[in-house]
Amino acid sequence: MPFIPTTVEEMRQRGWAELDVIFINGDAYIDHPSFGVPLLARWLEAHGFRVGIIAQPDWRSKEPFMTLGRPRLFFAVSAGAMDSMVSHYTPARKLRHDDAYTPGNRHGARPNRATMIYTSRLKEAFKDIPIVIGGIEASLRRFAHYDFWENKVRRSILFDAKADLLIYGMAERAILAVAERMRDGERLAEIRDVRGTAYGCSGLDSGTHVTIPSYEEISASKEKFAEAFRVAYLQQNPWSAQTVLQQHGNRALVCNPPALPLTEAEMDSIYALPFEKSPHPSYSETIPAWEQIKTSITSHRGCFGGCAFCAITMHQGKTIQSRSQRSILDEITAMTRKSWFRGSVSDIGGPTANMFGLGCSNSDAMKKCQRESCIFPNICKNLRTGDKPATSLLQAARSLAGVKHTAVSSGVRYDLLEKQPAYFSELTGHHVSGLLKIAPEHLVDRVTDIMRKPGKKAFETFFARFHEENLRLGKRQYIVPYLISGHPGCTLADMLELALILKKMGMKVEQVQDFTPTPGTIATCMFYSGIDPMTGTRVYTATSDRDKGLQKSLLLWHVPAERTKVLEALKELGREGDSALLWGTGTGIEQRPALQHRKLPVKKAR
Repeated sequence: MPFIPTTVEEMRQRGWAELDVIFINGDAYIDHPSFGVPLLARWLEAHGFRVGIIAQPDWRSKEPFMTLGRPRLFFAVSAGAMDSMVSHYTPARKLRHDDAYTPGNRHGARPNRATMIYTSRLKEAFKDIPIVIGGIEASLRRFAHYDFWENKVRRSILFDAKADLLIYGMAERAILAVAERMRDGERLAEIRDVRGTAYGCSGLDSGTHVTIPSYEEISASKEKFAEAFRVAYLQQNPWSAQTVLQQHGNRALVCNPPALPLTEAEMDSIYALPFEKSPHPSYSETIPAWEQIKTSITSHRGCFGGCAFCAITMHQGKTIQSRSQRSILDEITAMTRKSWFRGSVSDIGGPTANMFGLGCSNSDAMKKCQRESCIFPNICKNLRTGDKPATSLLQAARSLAGVKHTAVSSGVRYDLLEKQPAYFSELTGHHVSGLLKIAPEHLVDRVTDIMRKPGKKAFETFFARFHEENLRLGKRQYIVPYLISGHPGCTLADMLELALILKKMGMKVEQVQDFTPTPGTIATCMFYSGIDPMTGTRVYTATSDRDKGLQKSLLLWHVPAERTKVLEALKELGREGDSALLWGTGTGIEQRPALQHRKLPVKKAR
């Protein structure tokens, strides 16, 4: 199947004089299901719509937005696979100089606040064409929210962008419903009941809905900010959620309940669409994001981990939506016929690989559940934890003709692996490429409780189990721990304790993720308000660059360039004597080989 048209000439090759929907995308056009805009474009195409993509248009004038003409129905705008501010700035608010979603890895192919800028240019070019915004940036900024880069509360992006409709979350159901109803003659302004959408109006006079504190209230009160976040967060169960209303002056944001999860058959049909699985042929330079995901396979969506720093609950949801094993194996088989395939599948997974095939065993409880996590602080009694589907999938995948090796690189929940002995054995024996990526994030229980993560004991148990399994197998494989510094609730003393724990375990890390407050997470609400919105308790947060920098340096104690900062941190804590524990020898603890952090991979886009 040819690529989705990106030029008038490509439209003519299909015999099209006009398009129904034109996508504006902040990323380069890679025709692969890991990327949201190409997936949705293929989805609409499969349902009979004429679709085009304008990728990374020059936003400095309106002309690049006019290259495909006027769409018959609407423009669909996305900043890309990441929030544009996260793409452009480090946690220290310093400008990045690369962009993995751009040919040549070049920075500057999209503007700051891309959704807003793209929409503004479209309004300038076509005043009467409706605009629908979506993607990560719009989805997680749908309510009034704290913006780290301006250090203030901003309005819903729907109002700041002056768009006509916002689609949040995984958009297949919503965008198809909107497109079909507009094709049948409805105006976008009349479409007000589609799940997974938000719109602006003067207010609601009837209907079941919940009202959260207004933009003005949460701007003036951090307690109201935390309250608004909590109420909106608890409306993410698609079966029990109510419509959420938030006033912005004399306008109201109306957010409909989330879209219902896709069935297995629907998931299979999406991933069976005729993707080219490669960048558009007009690109002559390498696109790093493509190189990192081109041999990866998405087995499922959603995550029920409920980590405080993660926005998946507010975007994909916590319901696991799995594909069938046959669908996944068919995709791998088709991939083996690609000229660029060399025999290795880089990943079979999703947000959390070992959640494939899992879910709630009690449909009545599921439809009323408001737990933040199905596995924290303990595994829910209604959760199916059996590992047969995931184990069978991995065994079948590595047995396919043309496949030399299959890896799991999207991360696993090691606390869940306790219930999955067969998957653990299969994973360790066949799918670890020397390094297994896991994310304890911290190992001080007081901090991991705030993060909604398992603590030190669970990690130590898994660490020992992994070591013993590798001894049994005769393999030299190591754990790559992903860790966060500066997370709300974490003090400088907590970071020193973490550093000492890792030293005793013989573990060194070369990369540490400095916590970045991004819209849509519990942790960001804590960072701004100083309140855990789900419990109402006060939470300490390191907010200055100095405090955050000292926390990060303690985990990098073994890096010579960090030594001065580490000494500064120890002095501030009054624990200069602990320098001997970090840099000295003779601790009496047998050291395992030091583990090296690889460069953080590009997240699977959506």
